[in-house]
Amino acid sequence: MRKVTSLLPALAALLLLTACGSEQAGTPGAGTPGAVAPASGTAVTDPPVDGVRITSVTIPSATPTLNSDGFSVHADPLPTGDSGISAAYEVTNNGTEALTYTILFDFTTDTGEVMGNSHETVRSVGPGATERGTIRVGVLAPGASRVTRVKVSRVTKVPAAEAPLASGECPPSGLRLTTDDGDAAMGLRVVGLHLENCGKRDYSLDGYPLLELLDKDLSPVQGVRIVHGSGGISTGTGFDEPARPLVLKPGESALSGLMWRNTTESGAAVNVPYVRVRAEQRADPVTVTPHLDLGTTGKLAVRAWMRPSK
Repeated sequence: MRKVTSLLPALAALLLLTACGSEQAGTPGAGTPGAVAPASGTAVTDPPVDGVRITSVTIPSATPTLNSDGFSVHADPLPTGDSGISAAYEVTNNGTEALTYTILFDFTTDTGEVMGNSHETVRSVGPGATERGTIRVGVLAPGASRVTRVKVSRVTKVPAAEAPLASGECPPSGLRLTTDDGDAAMGLRVVGLHLENCGKRDYSLDGYPLLELLDKDLSPVQGVRIVHGSGGISTGTGFDEPARPLVLKPGESALSGLMWRNTTESGAAVNVPYVRVRAEQRADPVTVTPHLDLGTTGKLAVRAWMRPSK
């Protein structure tokens, strides 16, 4: 019978030799299954996107591990399950007023497939100022492909004085206005407007929120008709309920909403990244970012302020 010589020890030695350049002697867990070799940041020179740029990316080095087929080389997760992938970024405000930035970062493969993302809000960046931070992808989904890049996917920026506040904060007016993630079905889009009386006095409402549509430069958008109620966009949505006077006591909330279709027929499509909202005429403005893709319909429906359904 022909004698078969096992190649496993030789392969193991070769893999350990190639891996030793990325591992340091004395590092806890180095060379053991489930451990990650020390990672260092790689500088990134991509141009900024709306004042935001990635400056470096840190991806754990590959280490040899043993599976049922023998040795293979891949990046193992950290013992906690965290991928260990992160990126340093900076935000530079080239404008003339303080801005609050909301940034979507995508963690991708070499082919651009998105394996994870992270939202970051950088508040009150002054004119000419630069703020720096670090984002992490955290735990990737089981079976995710190897992440090799991080990119700035989307940037929105609003005047700092008009930015929605973080959860738990209350503005001097005592009214906190936010939006939800919205809902989409068959070309219909609905985004909720949520108003909370976080102050210490009662607040009266009667009617509809006041809206100003803004383009990417925060200039008014022309040619869009704002209608009270559904405006025939869709029935059965509750948008046609009549406005009623409301009194919000401290701790109480009201709900409104925006509705549109992104139907595209003849003419140029209209996209509205920003909406400046006032709860009523005397209220301070809050600029939100629902990203209205109105298609060629040229119509946006707004719902009257209502108490939330119980």
